[in-house]
Amino acid sequence: MTKSASHAWLDGKLVPWSDATIHISTEAVLRGENVFEGIRAYWNPDEGQLYAFRHADHIARLRQGAHIMRMAVPYSDEQIEAASLDLIRACGYRENIHYRPVVYFAEGELTHYLPSEIRTGFFILAFPMPSKPTIETGVKSCVSTWRRNSDMASPSRIKAGSNYHNSRLAYVEARLNGFGPPVMLNAAGKVAEGPGACIMIVRRGKLITPPVTADILESITRETVMELAERELGLTVVERDIDRSELYVCEEAFFCGSGAEVLPIASIDHYDIGGGKPGAITRQLQQIYFDVVRGKVEKYRHWLTPIYGAETARQAAE
Repeated sequence: MTKSASHAWLDGKLVPWSDATIHISTEAVLRGENVFEGIRAYWNPDEGQLYAFRHADHIARLRQGAHIMRMAVPYSDEQIEAASLDLIRACGYRENIHYRPVVYFAEGELTHYLPSEIRTGFFILAFPMPSKPTIETGVKSCVSTWRRNSDMASPSRIKAGSNYHNSRLAYVEARLNGFGPPVMLNAAGKVAEGPGACIMIVRRGKLITPPVTADILESITRETVMELAERELGLTVVERDIDRSELYVCEEAFFCGSGAEVLPIASIDHYDIGGGKPGAITRQLQQIYFDVVRGKVEKYRHWLTPIYGAETARQAAE
């Protein structure tokens, strides 16, 4: 399905969707030289409010990736937040959405990085994104034959467009073989993550997830789920290497990410996980996660950025 919206934000201003273009000779087009974030905002119908989830943390990670890529982000955090909110309001969204701030290199050469050599641009896209039906049923996964990007080659902690060629190979292979999102191993043969989400498993009542040094994205959703698991459910959370065979004997497993949310895994390589249905811990984590992102848990509201003003929200709730 082709994505579209009424507006986009491009290089300092809101523009109609049809005018949101960059030149085909940019390094972003030719070599995928961009760093981006995928941020969720959730609609709370009772309050008539749309809440962006952990916006500031996402922009901090965007800057981290841009720093590694030697890209000079041309706007302040305050300007990026204002631009994001302006775009979402211009599109008039009153539903769950996903928005994507992107830093990109314009026309130049592969070796260019200095502001005097190459322009660094910035754009933001925003689209509706409801939860997938598989959030209830779980997905049938597999272990991909493709390995996750190595930190010694193309670091997975950088959320860069070019890194997602690796993800695409894994996604398409899994789809051709009749599976949903796959699990990817790293160069050491240990579990890394999915092509677009981190993975967690439950063994003997403990929540286990690979460490950030296992060639994974430093996921904000992962960090959120770990904190909620410890503070709200009283679970022991363990960060350690996970063997492939552990995937086949765990009690529960799920992917987590801004796009994936908390997505149960029903089976991996035709091995049923927990009887082939989402487990109790996964369901509890889903519930608390969705309550938090919609502003229903007061002590976590510091993670939320309201999109609309009080009067607009009041009118929407009526």
